[in-house]
Amino acid sequence: MHPAFSVILFTVISGAGYGLFILLAAFHLAGIGPAMSHGELLAHGAVSLGMITLGLMLSTGHLANKKNAWRSFMRFKTSWLSREAVFAVLFYPFAGIYGLGVLLQGAAIGPLPALAGVIAAVLAVITLFSTGMIYGCLKTIRQWNTALTPANYIMLGIATGTTLFAAIATVFGNATAMHAGVAMVALVAAAVLKAIYYFWISRVNGPTINTATTFNRATVRLLDTGHTAGTFLTDEFGYDPRKDTIDNVKMGVFLLGFVAPVLVFASILSGAPAGIAWLAAVSSLIGIGMERWLFFAEAKHVVRLYHGAQTCTNSLAEPARGRTSVAPVTDPTDARRWELGDTPGGSGS
Repeated sequence: MHPAFSVILFTVISGAGYGLFILLAAFHLAGIGPAMSHGELLAHGAVSLGMITLGLMLSTGHLANKKNAWRSFMRFKTSWLSREAVFAVLFYPFAGIYGLGVLLQGAAIGPLPALAGVIAAVLAVITLFSTGMIYGCLKTIRQWNTALTPANYIMLGIATGTTLFAAIATVFGNATAMHAGVAMVALVAAAVLKAIYYFWISRVNGPTINTATTFNRATVRLLDTGHTAGTFLTDEFGYDPRKDTIDNVKMGVFLLGFVAPVLVFASILSGAPAGIAWLAAVSSLIGIGMERWLFFAEAKHVVRLYHGAQTCTNSLAEPARGRTSVAPVTDPTDARRWELGDTPGGSGS
């Protein structure tokens, strides 16, 4: 799948914002950790709501006609994208009541704002789950069609939220070992879950050109593609990065997204200045941004079979160069393949 820059920014930024709000509500309302000042509570809330709003605005970047964005709310019964949109908007009034309670009453808010804060935190989790299910429910993309997809979206949002939670606390001189410890636990849990996902997708068995045509007693191969030039399908669904690119990005995901932030928080526990928690927050956001790019780049849509791929679980024989190219493969063991329009017969018709 071709990674959409606006969707990557949306899921990373809004995910971190939802994670930060969940941490804020949980620690404040449950009375966990050091008491937060009025200013710190407002700062956590303002940053989380700002990131969520910015992410949602960026999500419209991939719409061809932005005036039709309202239609995404109309299919709640059948569409996870519609459910995500509805829950994302429904989150605001409850978060607003909670924030208004903090603004007017300080840390000792009444029962109504507290209840609104709990409901907003639950809606934040549901929104993250819905975002993951947009991809997890797609049976046409085997790499996404797993419960690990929504689980990763929730856990990565919370993990990046913990790094921001600790970083903001340093501004108010309220950072403690608890902030660093919670962030380290969340980052390690997210890294383990992500490693399980990568292990799983490396072994999934997806549709092949044999199963698609139901001819299972012999080798089936596509002799010619249906057109001579790239199309929307080949551009969006035929993205095929090099294997070494995937390996390098995957290494960056773990180093920047998990290892570096954990080392930063470990150094804080060893006596380093708490202010370097901002380095962990920035590093984790960059690493999760790389993770989100890889999430799309590794996905193989079943439509690739029509354009020459023998299976939807493995990369094509050679990576695309610059633009999408999905072309016939004469032999699964042979690395040779052709660009679109450069078919064995020459016409590509």
